[in-house]
Amino acid sequence: MSPKQIVFKKISKDKSVGVYMGKRDFVDHVDSVDPVDGVLLVDPEQLKGKKVYATLSCTFRYGRDDMDVVGISFRREIYLATRQIYPPLQDKEQCILTKVQDKLLRKLGDNAYPFFFEFPDNLPCSVGIQPGPKDVGKHCAVEFEVKAFCAESQDAKVRKRSSVRLMIRKVQYAPEKLGPAPCVETTRDFLMSDKPLHMEARLEKQTYYHGEPINLSIKINNDSNKNVRNIIISVEQIANVVLYSNDSYNETVAIEDSGDSVESGAKLDKVYTLLPLLANNRQKRGIALDGKLKHEDTNLASSSMIKEGVLKEVLGILVSYRIVVKLIVGGCVASLPFINPLPYNVKTCMFTISALYQMINLIVST
Repeated sequence: MSPKQIVFKKISKDKSVGVYMGKRDFVDHVDSVDPVDGVLLVDPEQLKGKKVYATLSCTFRYGRDDMDVVGISFRREIYLATRQIYPPLQDKEQCILTKVQDKLLRKLGDNAYPFFFEFPDNLPCSVGIQPGPKDVGKHCAVEFEVKAFCAESQDAKVRKRSSVRLMIRKVQYAPEKLGPAPCVETTRDFLMSDKPLHMEARLEKQTYYHGEPINLSIKINNDSNKNVRNIIISVEQIANVVLYSNDSYNETVAIEDSGDSVESGAKLDKVYTLLPLLANNRQKRGIALDGKLKHEDTNLASSSMIKEGVLKEVLGILVSYRIVVKLIVGGCVASLPFINPLPYNVKTCMFTISALYQMINLIVST
């Protein structure tokens, strides 16, 4: 027995038009993007001679709706495509249909008409900044929407009762070809110490999925006369709002305070495990999340993958991650950053830790 096909539907208040879709998540495979397909059901009697249109839009929203004041718009349309669906401009028999569209058309009858959109290459994926517990209303986000409405013409004023909106998501698959596992070595010399402190940090692989622990192998050779009193490892998420203001949110999404020490002249070889999950960060304002649909949960945001030739400002919100290793040495803190964009795979969503910076120095401050 074949699995039951889930259908998402929404009908306008005046019953003139309804949207039916087989899915609401559309995958960006880097070299191609799933097309948006569905079916509109119209009621010719309710239309009273009007036409029916469908639109696919990508909107960047920065701030709440009530912040649109003094002529400053906090909502920008990144992309908008419109199609006339009824009366049809092409015979249904000549249309190339997906399996879901074919099933819906046979089930809904003669007043059902297919629609089809393709994403351009330069659109961002769905992402939003998590509001604080007391924040209300719409907040900073890149959102996608399918809208159907009836009107005298495409540019005519649309009555709210004669339109219907369905939120969708554009999500990122991980690239199939993955790079080498990140590894970095660094050495620190101290004043009044003849020999240095050497550390090597290595990950098992470049790609991790949601819910999958990140194992970080750390080797320390402490030939200095300083004692390492503690080792703290954290995963940090950096979200840059590049379309409007270049706001930057830097939040720790996982941390391991090991309490391990390395005496002068001693060595350490240990694997530390971190697990960045949204479940542990729901109260933090400023965390970037994958697009969220109503009544559905989401994950920590995917890393932004910037395609060649695409202006990064168009992407709205750029997300990346880094692992930071801090050594508490005497009264000092030595930080070793791993810079790692994490693109997520939709299966469970994934993050890919990219190649590390070639030149990384220990940052020591009193």
